[in-house]
Amino acid sequence: MILLKDCFAVAMRPVEGHGPDALDRVARAAVATNAAGSAANIVDAASSSATTRHHRPLTTVRGVDILIEGNRIAKIGTNLSYPEGTSVIDASRHVVIPGLVNTHHHFYQTLTRNLPAVQDAKLFDWLVYLYEIWKYLDPEAVYWSSMLAMAELAKTGCTLTTDHHYLYPAGFSGDIPSLQFRAAADIGLRFAPTRGSMSRSKKDGGLPPDTTVQDEETILIHSEETLRHFHDPTPDAMRKVALAPCSPFSVSEELMRKSATLARRYGARLHTHLAETSDEDAYCVEVYGRRPLQVMRDCDFVGSDVWYAHGIFFNDEELDFLAQSGTGIAHCPSSNMRLGSGICRVREMLDKGVLVGLGVDGSASNDTSDMLGEARQALLLQRIKYGASGLSAAEAMDIATRGGAQILGFHEAGEIAEGRLADLALFDIMKLEYAGALSDPLAALIFSGYDHGVDYLIVNGTQVVRHGLLVGADEEMIRRNALSACERMYKKAGIL
Repeated sequence: MILLKDCFAVAMRPVEGHGPDALDRVARAAVATNAAGSAANIVDAASSSATTRHHRPLTTVRGVDILIEGNRIAKIGTNLSYPEGTSVIDASRHVVIPGLVNTHHHFYQTLTRNLPAVQDAKLFDWLVYLYEIWKYLDPEAVYWSSMLAMAELAKTGCTLTTDHHYLYPAGFSGDIPSLQFRAAADIGLRFAPTRGSMSRSKKDGGLPPDTTVQDEETILIHSEETLRHFHDPTPDAMRKVALAPCSPFSVSEELMRKSATLARRYGARLHTHLAETSDEDAYCVEVYGRRPLQVMRDCDFVGSDVWYAHGIFFNDEELDFLAQSGTGIAHCPSSNMRLGSGICRVREMLDKGVLVGLGVDGSASNDTSDMLGEARQALLLQRIKYGASGLSAAEAMDIATRGGAQILGFHEAGEIAEGRLADLALFDIMKLEYAGALSDPLAALIFSGYDHGVDYLIVNGTQVVRHGLLVGADEEMIRRNALSACERMYKKAGIL
């Protein structure tokens, strides 16, 4: 058992299945047992009123305890009793939030970030250059890049992540999903990666070298093997698998259709890049005679079990369809700014009822895996497009938690409530950089601070980060091995 004692603030919302007044009940109990506190000290109105447009706003509750039993939140209240042997964490300095959820990434790209040749390149030029390095990926590079990406994610508050690995170099001497699941277990994250794929190379009019793609029969056979070996459909799974043909310009429509059929046979989800750039729109119209979303509709690659990365160039009618069909969007603000791709219409998506999650995207287009920092970027970028009220702090946090968990199919994660999965991030807010910001502790994490590191991270009821350091992995070993893998690839590509 773990007890989070006397939390300075806990980000909660009314939770379906726990009664409409569940949050009020916790707040009233806190007031009743804390004679020195006022209701204003217990429940922060700023967090809730700032996001009235959202149907289930986050609210900050102060001065409560959270008891964790096994992998679940057992009880939330004040002055909770606990048995001998319980691990007690003094949370009086901490804002406790649901673990952040990353809905789009390319772990292997951590080894090719900040390269001078593509610091100012647009997407297609960026890809063409980097493919000539990525084709030298080896098993060590895949494992240590996965360790590096997940270490960064964990240390910035992420408890659940996907990864979109679509590049399978010829002659690769290992099983990529096995390497990534091993890394996830070593870090301790809940992991729902995709088995990505590319079948169109330069000889087919695509962008990647011939040695980085596979024929579609091989893709489908290995996709099914991966689903069979790793996909766990249970609500509290530590591992799930989705299928993810890379994009409309890197696979055929037939592979899209067959991947959709295969994934649904196993109860798995589907993912791809879509509507990321104007170049992609032009490509689909020229090659398919249709816009990207219509191509997906014709391939049955839409629905509540599907999410797209980016979604910048959808028109009004397409946004309506996304909402009606339940198709989700992984919003990647840093990558979209870094590559100059455009601004996703998140404000309008939320207002229409489109499910939106947050993604850091690949570390060669971000160039980091900072989950809390990404939530801040989401807020700021929407305000550039829609004005000062474009996205509230509570909405940004909701996208980064509940939204992502729903998109990845983890309906018992992404919220703090009794019975939910014990995936929690604790940020120490009693630090210099938060002085003056405590009137709204949840929003302080978005608006203030310069260090996005967690003090504690709990995943599935187990401490993964303690006092800011990984519990189960050596951070210096990760750094050294990732650097070695990076240098090995660079030498083979002739850039060192």
